[in-house]
Amino acid sequence: MSPYAFDNAATQTAGRFSVLESRYDIASRNALERTGIGPGWRCLEIGGGGGSLGDWLGERVGPEGAVTVTDIEPARAASRPWAAHVRLLRHDITRDPLPGDGFDLVHARLVLLHLPERLRVLELLAGALRPGGWLVVEEFDCGWTPVLAAPDDSAALLFERVHGALMTLLEKAGAEPLWGRHVVRAMLRAGLTEVTATTYAEAWPGGGDGIALHHANTEQVAHGLTELGVTADEVDAFLALLADPRFVVNSYPLISALGRRPGEETAR
Repeated sequence: MSPYAFDNAATQTAGRFSVLESRYDIASRNALERTGIGPGWRCLEIGGGGGSLGDWLGERVGPEGAVTVTDIEPARAASRPWAAHVRLLRHDITRDPLPGDGFDLVHARLVLLHLPERLRVLELLAGALRPGGWLVVEEFDCGWTPVLAAPDDSAALLFERVHGALMTLLEKAGAEPLWGRHVVRAMLRAGLTEVTATTYAEAWPGGGDGIALHHANTEQVAHGLTELGVTADEVDAFLALLADPRFVVNSYPLISALGRRPGEETAR
């Protein structure tokens, strides 16, 4: 069994990956483009999920470059056709040796948030860069999800209650729901330079594509929520609320942080 609250082998994983790709890939691509990525780069994608960003990285570096995509459970990404210069590996960043070093770019989206060893892993990823290479770490700040509209006050309170219980489950599994707001500081402490960050968020109306992330996550951990005192009726009412167009909630803000390993750049 996966130690993570959201086991990638669960049936809800496809829905979660679909939302992340459709709502957040644009922000991730923009962040990655700020590194200057181009033909010939060697890239490492940690926690590649469904593989959309690994595929995009492969297109950007071209056949003269190389991309390694890893995931603790790569089955869903394995169904995607991959170019010859992109390899997919089953890999646990907390236990397994890194698949190489001297990378021009290392990227991880929504991975470190779930890891109790997040600071150690960040330093590990920074150490895998060549001098002048870029680390891009993207994380949610799950503490800022204001309800923007609701049918009534009780609906807003229901969202806050159930979502708060879900955050407690994440913490019990070793995650840090507020990790996004700490990434820049962690990258600076890891010795990276030229550290910058952007934040992406949008409104998610009930029944829309984005809010389906809450549905997938809540459905997957419903049993754990009841153990925290959330009733089955409350879970059902919460899921129904997510389909109500009168309900609108702010998306999870995605903080995309970039930092560069100091040192003289080497020729590729």
